[in-house]
Amino acid sequence: MTNFDLYAPAPAAREGELEGDLASLRGDCARMVPHWPPARIVSRPVSPSLIHGVSVPPASARLLDAMSEYGD
Repeated sequence: MTNFDLYAPAPAAREGELEGDLASLRGDCARMVPHWPPARIVSRPVSPSLIHGVSVPPASARLLDAMSEYGD
């Protein structure tokens, strides 16, 4: 794996080219890593018996009722 200089400026784009190449994109991403939040922990599924007070609008219920089951 390449160790990028995190504070080096991105190379200037030449006329007629896009703003940079893959290496400059990877460098930009490496500089942004400290600004990204840590990965979230995925919650576990909740038992349906613990879910109370959920309401579904009638139009959504009709839409779901009209859909065929998976594999039909």
